Parts: sequence; C-alpha cells; structure tokens
Amino acid sequence: MSITISTPDALRQSVEAASGGANTVLYDAKGYPSVMCIVPRFNIEDIDPALGSGTHPAFVVNGVPKSEIFVGKFLSRIHDGHALSLPGQDPSAAISFDTADARCTAKGPGWHMMTNAEWSAVALWAWKNGFMPRGNTQYGRDHVQQYETGRRQDSAAPGEASGTARTLTGSGPVSWFHDNTPAGIADLTGNVHEWQRGLRMVDGEIQIIPDNDAAATDADHSPTSTLWKAIMPNGSLVAPGTAGSLKWNATGADGAGSPELDTAVTSQSDGTTSASAMYKDVAAAAGVTVPNLLKLLGLFPHDATIERGRFYMRNEGERLPVRGGYWNSGSNAGLFALDLAYPRSGVSTGVGFRPAFVI
Repeated sequence: MSITISTPDALRQSVEAASGGANTVLYDAKGYPSVMCIVPRFNIEDIDPALGSGTHPAFVVNGVPKSEIFVGKFLSRIHDGHALSLPGQDPSAAISFDTADARCTAKGPGWHMMTNAEWSAVALWAWKNGFMPRGNTQYGRDHVQQYETGRRQDSAAPGEASGTARTLTGSGPVSWFHDNTPAGIADLTGNVHEWQRGLRMVDGEIQIIPDNDAAATDADHSPTSTLWKAIMPNGSLVAPGTAGSLKWNATGADGAGSPELDTAVTSQSDGTTSASAMYKDVAAAAGVTVPNLLKLLGLFPHDATIERGRFYMRNEGERLPVRGGYWNSGSNAGLFALDLAYPRSGVSTGVGFRPAFVI
C-alpha cells in the first residue's frame, strides 16, 4: 500500500515557504501535524575522505538507500499518545526508552524515535559546515553566551538555578538550531537529553542495529532482539558476545576514571560508578584499532577540537543512549555528547526524545 506524505494544505505550504523548503509538515495516523526538518542524503567523503566513502549509514534502511530523512524540528510533546514536533511546547520528559519509542511508532508507518545513526549524520553535517549549535545548558540560557535564552516552562528567569528549567521548544535564538538558521533543528544541545534508537551497550560491549535499520517502524529493539550486532576493530559486524569485539573499558578501578575503547573489560562498574571524559578526549587502549564506523556513528571522536560534549558510560548491564545534554550540563552538553549510563527503564525530568520519519 502506498503512503502519501505530501498533500497540499495551508499549514504545510506556509512552513515550506517560510523555510525555503528545508522544513515541511507531516501528519500521523490520527492526523496530528509535526514540523519536520528535511535532511538530504550525503556521502561520507563529503564530510571527510579520511572517514571512508559512500552513503552515510543514516540513509540506508534495510539495504535501501534513502534520498532524505525527516527529523523532528522540535523535541517531542506527547498528545493523545502520539509524539508531536511542534514549536512552543514543554518537551515531554521523565519517560522510559520503551514508552518514548512507542509514542513515536504509534504515529504510523515510517515514524520512529530518532536513531543514533540519524543523530550522528546531523552532527557530522553541522561540524563539516563549521557550526556547533549552542543551547539551554544553564537553566534556560547558554552557559557561555548567557544572553542567549529560551522561555522556561516553569516561568523562572533564565539562569535562576532552581526549578525544572526546560525551555519551550524552539524558543531560543537561531544559534540553538543545528545550522544557525530558523530552518534548522532546534534544541539538539542541552534542554533535555534525547533517547536514541539503534545503539546500546551490554556489560561494556558496543552493540548497534546496522545502517539505519533501527528506523524501520517494526525494528525490534528489545533486549533479546536478533538485530543487535557487535563491532570488531576492523569494522565488521558480528554476533554479540564474539571474542575481541569492541567494548568500553574504564581507566580507573571499578568502572571509574575515563572511558577507553578496548577489546576486553577489565574495569567494570558495580552499577553505581561511571567513567567519563570530554568526547574529544576519548581514546583507545594501546594496540586497539578504531574503525571509521565508530566515528561515523558519533561513538569515537573524529576531531580533537570539538569543544562541547561529554561522554559518560556505565559498563554494567544493558545501557541505552541519550544524547545532547540537558539544561544544567554546561560544557558537557553538545552535539557530540553521549551518555551510556541509563537503563531502558530509566526516567528523568531531563530526558526526552524526538520523532523522525523515513519511508
């Protein structure tokens, strides 16, 4: 059955006209609108030939290249059980991975929670174009450019270090949009962390769902899914638990210190300790080869000059990713920020999510 995603209507026409075609409006199974940013396909060599060549994984779903993906311009606000991308909303938070995921897939075929492959594509595109977005990283304002503010959902003043300082979606300046224009994707840095599909860590082992297959509406993200694959140092994908697969170890005792890419876990968290470092400073153990795939998926720094964003990890049990940072992360928030410390049942007022679409 074919799916129509573009029919004339006043809202869609006005959004497309105002953004020069960079944004559109898509409607879900209940007819609710979401404002979406269109991200055209690009090749890896367009970002950096040192990372390889061919289509970035975000634009390949179940072996089929896609000409574009649609990313929610705004963080999700749940209405009637559906995740909507609309301006001026208090983003929904304190929601588990599985519940957030279900609010996106409920929207119908093609709809899904944003994947890690999609996030990394946007991040690399922004880096290539020379702009790293700022955001709500200090209670309603940017922690460096403190004159950059958004409208707090709790009505407190920007910078007032109390309350729940989420800002209304898209209420910040253009520097809070991924391309430094009003047509960009809002609030990827700070405001709330964002759950991501298609990536997890199990007892330190890095596991992904290949390419952007995690974007398929019916993709199984359960703990026992057969879609999960581990990654070898040569970039090949293997069954989870394969000896020599890439893992996150810690440089300190009991899973503390800094994260270190390795092929074995010798320092594991007890479930309370964690390891962290600025994303740009994350390193591999001596003798461990870093495949380009990790850099393409925002799992290992491709550039040591990225100023913002921290990597946290707790290498015990299953840990699912949140990205971007939240309203009090300061310099730890950023487009390449990654937190692999949350279990899939984790909830926090500083963790939300974003819908995406591909067909």
